[in-house]
Amino acid sequence: MSSYQRSPADDGATSQQTGTGPGDHDTTATVTPPIRRKGSVVLRRSQAGAPQSDNILLDSDSANGFTHTDPWRVLRIQSEFVEGFGALAELGPAISVFGSARTPRQSPYYAMGEEVGRRLVGAGFAVITGGGPGTMEAANKGACEGGGISVGLGIELPFEAGMNEWVDLGVNFRYFFARKTMFVKYASGFVVLPGGFGTLDELFEAMTLVQTRKVTSFPIVLVGIDYWKPLLAWIEGTLLAEGTISATDLDLLQLVDTAEDAVRIMADSAGPPTTPDHSGR
Repeated sequence: MSSYQRSPADDGATSQQTGTGPGDHDTTATVTPPIRRKGSVVLRRSQAGAPQSDNILLDSDSANGFTHTDPWRVLRIQSEFVEGFGALAELGPAISVFGSARTPRQSPYYAMGEEVGRRLVGAGFAVITGGGPGTMEAANKGACEGGGISVGLGIELPFEAGMNEWVDLGVNFRYFFARKTMFVKYASGFVVLPGGFGTLDELFEAMTLVQTRKVTSFPIVLVGIDYWKPLLAWIEGTLLAEGTISATDLDLLQLVDTAEDAVRIMADSAGPPTTPDHSGR
């Protein structure tokens, strides 16, 4: 709710008269700018004349549609978190699997993704991916065919066609940061297969969260020695050599070449999976 405050004088100004007669001029007039309070926000001078929130909300002819404003976006962002939390709250132990959306089905990396998904559900984990094609589809397929829970967290992109057919529980997001929260909050670790910028973004986000202790006991496993070794060599030869990371930061990553080794590390590091309690207690 907004309120508008005027100065004590009707014209918005206060004056201190220094003259002695009616012909003397006011030489010390002080103008008090208009003040308007809009919730917790204080508006002065030209900002005080901005339309009230109620005007924008209730005036159907307003050029500034509320659905195009930042406050509306905040509500929409809030709704994405609510939907994600509600959909995944009872998921149980899960592992997020990342990899390229461009991996062709005939690629050995696709086959690796299928095996990772199948082995993870065999170890008692649900599988969470970005829900798209390529490696994500492969991991969802392996999880689905293995009889486990196959989750997809989709994102609105101009060049992807939505959820792959192997997603059993899917949530679509507009905002990357809301989606990333779900990847971390409901997973006990990351398995990262070969991928591009999106995969690297998710990988380094996870590494930063572990490095800064925002999350604990969170294993990160890279699958594909030939693919990831040059990156690790650069991290060690450049970042560590320049002192921009610590030697212990290298321990955040584990490099393997098989799905079996990746899932074994997840099972050992993330602890024994437990069945979620649906009793309401």
